[in-house]
Amino acid sequence: MRPNFQPAVYIMCNKRNGTLYVGATSNLPQRAWQHREGVADGFTKRYGCKLLVWYEQHATMDHAITREKQLKAGSRQKKPALVEQGNPNWQDLFAKICA
Repeated sequence: MRPNFQPAVYIMCNKRNGTLYVGATSNLPQRAWQHREGVADGFTKRYGCKLLVWYEQHATMDHAITREKQLKAGSRQKKPALVEQGNPNWQDLFAKICA
């Protein structure tokens, strides 16, 4: 897996319009892999959120964290709408970020 150290905010899910998880990281390929493999106990492992369906890269980790907080504070309806703007079929984007 090729490292990508650009900060990012991302959404993982277990199925289309299913359980969603919003996170921020400095290494998206590594973090998405950890969610997919269930390496760490927590929300994504408990609810099977293994599909990377949306991400947004940021210049700094501070910006990524600010955006993560904004998304987490927003309504549930806004998150699927955000996914569908750039990924209408809810395809897993993991291979794309690792290419």
